Amino acid sequence: MSGEDPTPEPRSRRAPDLRADSVYIMSDRIDLAVKVALATGRPLLLRGEPGSGKSSLAPYIAQDRGWRYYEHVVTSRTAGKDLLWTYDQVRRLSDAQVRAAGAGRDAHETGPTVELRDEDYVTPGSLWWAFDPRSAAGDGNGRGRVDPFWELNVLRSPDGSVVLIDEIDKADPDMPNSLLVPLGSEWFLVQETGQVIRREPTAPGGGHLVIITTNEERELPQAFLRRCVVLALEAPDGPRLMRIAEAHFRVAYGEFTPDDRSLTEELAGALLTTRAQARDKGMRPPNTAEFLDALHACKQLAIDTGDPRWEQLKELTLLKSQQPEA
Repeated sequence: MSGEDPTPEPRSRRAPDLRADSVYIMSDRIDLAVKVALATGRPLLLRGEPGSGKSSLAPYIAQDRGWRYYEHVVTSRTAGKDLLWTYDQVRRLSDAQVRAAGAGRDAHETGPTVELRDEDYVTPGSLWWAFDPRSAAGDGNGRGRVDPFWELNVLRSPDGSVVLIDEIDKADPDMPNSLLVPLGSEWFLVQETGQVIRREPTAPGGGHLVIITTNEERELPQAFLRRCVVLALEAPDGPRLMRIAEAHFRVAYGEFTPDDRSLTEELAGALLTTRAQARDKGMRPPNTAEFLDALHACKQLAIDTGDPRWEQLKELTLLKSQQPEA
């Protein structure tokens, strides 16, 4: 993107990134899990190692179906309400203090008093935008809000949405259970304003899907698991790695040549060997994202597994000088 153009570049045109990529190789198991989640109205919980494709499934489905996309990356400080809305109490208090300080000034100097509205201090979360984008956008009277993913959603259907709640296991153990009611009933009450947010009915061809990922760093509550469709993603084997690489190469380079195929076969074999070695040494095994990084680097730099630079490239992209796990 030119430094002279301030317009945000669409994600689909940015540098390759699995989270924003249009490429995803859907297995029959994954396809069925998505269909079951949509049929039951339940969230789809994806388990698996980091880099196994959990987070990239949601944007792919949204793009494939032409549905709006939202995401929230969970941290240790994330509360369930953050996915619904946040309220800036500090800013409201500051504005109230400024108003009180100017209350004694002459009205001709200060101008008419503008009433403080609680709505102006509310920021919709991902689930609010997914459930009801019209109310999330505001009243349209100069106090509107901008869809945080407008560059993806501007041309997508208002009748369909996909929400990614990423790495939910990083949150406090009570956080998943706090989402049970809004996810199950698809409505919630904004306490500060009394506004009821309810998912609007969708037209034929629309739908609503919540995809939640976990690296299983922390056990999730049983009550939460019972209300999800659960799928464990396994690390891809050699044939699946080949299909993934071919799909990415056709998007990135427009073709998948015989030389590309030979390189991918070599690198896939090296990846599987490196995975086994890493596990034997108590190290984290390299994942699919790192395999693709190594493959693109080999392609760009004309390196194969027999090249003197291969061992160093492997350290840089796959092993990354990892220390043994505790």
